[in-house]
Amino acid sequence: MTSRLISANLLLGLAPIALVIAAWQGLVSFGFAPATLLPPPGYVFSRLLQQLVSWTFQQEIAATLVRLFAGFAIAVVLGVSIGIAAAANPAINAVVRPIVRVLAPLPKVALYPALLLLLGFGHGSKITLVTADALFPILLSTYYGASTVEQKLIWSAMAAGTSRYEILFRVILPAAMPSILTGCRIGLVISCIVVFLAEMITSTDGLGHALVTAARTFQAVDMFVPLITISLLGLILNALLGAVRSYLLRGFPEA
Repeated sequence: MTSRLISANLLLGLAPIALVIAAWQGLVSFGFAPATLLPPPGYVFSRLLQQLVSWTFQQEIAATLVRLFAGFAIAVVLGVSIGIAAAANPAINAVVRPIVRVLAPLPKVALYPALLLLLGFGHGSKITLVTADALFPILLSTYYGASTVEQKLIWSAMAAGTSRYEILFRVILPAAMPSILTGCRIGLVISCIVVFLAEMITSTDGLGHALVTAARTFQAVDMFVPLITISLLGLILNALLGAVRSYLLRGFPEA
């Protein structure tokens, strides 16, 4: 029964992708879009396979992944730490709440020119931008999860003589883990978008840079390859994080 359910979910997940590819092919085949601007999907995927075995393209992927993982990891550490601290301490909450209300709605890409002036055109400015964008979903999810922990669990732990430090890591953090991991999945998707956008704006390497370079030389096929690559990377990373979530939350009914 479980294997059938997984197979059905897999088919349902693949169906929209297949429809998009079919619509793409239809636009080209029936002449709604010129092949010079919208190449057939077969050409794009064939070029993708060629590029994946190319050392130059592998370096572009590696540069993007370094920025993505570094920014996302920093966002996770900061978001979880600040979220739990704000939920556990009213004084910290009073400081963090107005900052989050002001900065969370702000489009962080608007700060990118300032980051370029401060940190330069290398990894630093892009990692910082990824961190800034991924931070708030993780922080807010952590704060919500930690704030909604049942008070009776904390009282029971205190009655058993558990220290505040142990309550934090043995009661609050495990209880908030579903919400934290949900925030991490949202932050990961945002990280993929932001790192690609930052590389498009200004970079000498990375998938975003590869797309802009192909567009400037009117190489339509090579322009679509980085787009599909970042989409596949996001899909794979999201699936891996989903597997980690299922493993960590195997005792939770919703996992």
